[in-house]
Amino acid sequence: MRDARGSEVTGASGPALEHYERALAGFLAWTGEPRAEARRAREAAPGFVMGHLLEAYLHLCSRDPAVNGEAQRALARAQALAPNARERAHATAIATTLRGDWGRAAEQLGRILEWHPRDLLALAVAHTFDYYLGNTQSLQGRIAAALPAWSAGDPGYSGLLAMLAFGREEAGDYGRAEEAAFAALELEPHSIRAHHARAHVLEMQGRAAEGIRWMGERTAFWTGQGASSTHVWWHLALHHLQLGNAHHALEIYDRRIAAAATPSLNELIDASALLWRLELRGTDPGARWLALAGHWAPHAEDAFCAFNDLHAMLAFVGAGRRDLAQRLMAAQQRRLSRGGTNAGMLWTVGLPASHSLAAYGEQDFARAATLLRDLPEVSHRLGGSRAQHGLLGLTLHAAENRGQGRIISRGENSALTPIFKSLFSRPLAARAT
Repeated sequence: MRDARGSEVTGASGPALEHYERALAGFLAWTGEPRAEARRAREAAPGFVMGHLLEAYLHLCSRDPAVNGEAQRALARAQALAPNARERAHATAIATTLRGDWGRAAEQLGRILEWHPRDLLALAVAHTFDYYLGNTQSLQGRIAAALPAWSAGDPGYSGLLAMLAFGREEAGDYGRAEEAAFAALELEPHSIRAHHARAHVLEMQGRAAEGIRWMGERTAFWTGQGASSTHVWWHLALHHLQLGNAHHALEIYDRRIAAAATPSLNELIDASALLWRLELRGTDPGARWLALAGHWAPHAEDAFCAFNDLHAMLAFVGAGRRDLAQRLMAAQQRRLSRGGTNAGMLWTVGLPASHSLAAYGEQDFARAATLLRDLPEVSHRLGGSRAQHGLLGLTLHAAENRGQGRIISRGENSALTPIFKSLFSRPLAARAT
């Protein structure tokens, strides 16, 4: 049998392929229940190799070490079957990722795409890994290279355009990024991935009022889809911050970002990034920091992803939790000896960023600035978008000005007014009031 784009698949059935395509469509649009659909696909046909491999990839793309065991078991089930050559190549990429070498896994996916440019799963996972690795060139180049093999009527073409839109935005090609996002939304109006790409364009071009209006008019298209929706709400909060509306940003935080009883790692990342920006603008989040640090506490010693660690550190510093901050940095130091992609991220950006944030919390602004000064140029190695790792540059600017005892005027830089308050100087009891 073949999937909807013509790739041969081993052990599939009609119902299994239907679940597989729904899972893949959800992964591309950031909607629905991709993991549940992938599970249904392999349950409908236990010999369906790509059903097992899709399930493994979906776990790995979560950036959560807690589900690595699930990915390992899914891979083992696939390897126990009789995969074809393309499927064996996918299994190799998954095994490489499980060993912690995301960079090599992305290269292996690239080789699959050289022979199978219509392999939508390979494209989507490689794009995700490019994002995690901060590989801006591949974010757009990989999708653009595959595009000639596709046509607008192909299943998944909207997702292809949404990925292309984000890649172009990260490369600074805002006009063509917006065109691709609109084209994706015309094909699939509920694509959160496409909404997200345009939200980035609007933010990077400083079109905050337009962003608030456009996203507000389309909330029905992107709300109610878990962590993916939460992230778009985060972008809406950033638009409000650009206009100086901290109250509205805090309202979005309370109602849309911090509302989950058991937030995912992606939701915790958004929460940390928003509260830190609010502090940079002089808005005290109060007890929100303590609650957020409590959610991050079980991940203090993960040292699985430097991008995650940075956002955990923001919460620990914001809450004045020196104990958790020290545990995190000690775990990062231990992680360096194990090698792999994350070790390189930690050495280049993760550890100096964590130490700089700790210094900032202790009001040692000179040390914080020294540690941060070289990071904006290599911050892409942390992974994430330019909007996300740009937080290091904002914090550097704040540290330099705090070290000089200087408050930036609104006219000079509205994004940093007034500058960051001290963190550890306030006792925990005071922060909880």
